[in-house]
Formats: sequence, C-alpha cells, structure tokens
Amino acid sequence: MPLAFQKISISCALLLAFCIPGVANAEVVARKSISYFDIKGSTADELDAALNQRGPLAMGSSSHHPGATKIRFGGNATYSEANGRCYISSVKVTVDTEIILPRWRDRRHASKQLSTIWDTLAADIRRHEDRHVEIAREHARQMERRILSLPSASNCDALQEKANDVTTRETERHDADQARFDRIEAINFQNRIQRLLYYRSRHSGQR
Repeated sequence: MPLAFQKISISCALLLAFCIPGVANAEVVARKSISYFDIKGSTADELDAALNQRGPLAMGSSSHHPGATKIRFGGNATYSEANGRCYISSVKVTVDTEIILPRWRDRRHASKQLSTIWDTLAADIRRHEDRHVEIAREHARQMERRILSLPSASNCDALQEKANDVTTRETERHDADQARFDRIEAINFQNRIQRLLYYRSRHSGQR
C-alpha cells in the first residue's frame, strides 16, 4: 500500500505589544486536536484507493494523503523601557496543531490478515503525525528562548524588528525540518511497514 505523507503548515508572525513593564518571563502554549476522515474497503487495494480518494489534500497540491498535521504558530511579546533602552519583558509563543487521521468503517467484515495490516498502517500514520507535532513544539520552544534572549535596543521599534526576524528564521527552520522528516520517512516507508508487519504477525501468532 504505497503512501505519501504531507504536513500542512500555516504560520503567522509573532504579535508584539509595546512598552508594557514587567519581569521577564516566557511561556509556550501547545494545543493539539485530532479529527478523522472515514474510509471503507474490504481489501488492501480498496483501502489504498480510499485513502488516495478521501485523504486530506496537501497545500498547493491535488494529492491526497493518509494523514496530515495542520500547524499554526502565534503569540505575543511585551516590552519595557528603562534608562533610554527597550527590553523584552515577556514572550508567549503558541503552537496549535490538528492531526487528521483515517478511520476504517468496514473492520467488522474484514479478515484477520487485513485487520493486522490496517492496525500496523494506522499506528505508523499516527506515529508519523505525532512526530510532526513534536517538531513544531520544539521550534516553538526555540522561538521563545531566542526572542527572550534578545539584547536590549535603543528603541522598541528596533527591538520589534529583531523579534520578527527571529520568528521568520525559526519558522523557516521549522518548515525545513518538517520537510526533511517527510523525505526520510518516504524513503524508509516500505521497509518500515514490512518490518512492523513481521513483528506484529509474530506477536499475534504467539498469543
């Protein structure tokens, strides 16, 4: 069952509020939700066709995929001024993720072999998308730390520009890491699924 994985990334710039005094602090807020799309089929070929027809669309493409993760960055920062300098007072970075997964509706009519194939595939899809979520959270934490560590500037406009540069660069790093992960996963997909099926079949046979 050939598969392609696709991350959907929707990024927004960090919003910045000016000149609010306070003790420097930072926070990363990560939220995750899961949604499903239904597929039907009583053979491996039918399941493959259903995934290709009903899976989520990749951004800017007509290709359907067996799973996807929508990612949105946001947040805010506050500033304070003292002795003619502008400082970062606080940073809050948010990362919202939505995992989109397939749900097989014909399982009760399927053979044990097909159920084993599906369980193996579904678990791998979920693991893949969970990793996309973790990559996004790692970069949200990096973004928060790098903004908070910015040195003071002569004025808040200049500091805001530096903070926006940090968000832009970190978002680009994030997108590059997600694309790299997808490329590696695509190369290893067939071997990984065959190995998982082998171990799952052995485990089922021993019970």
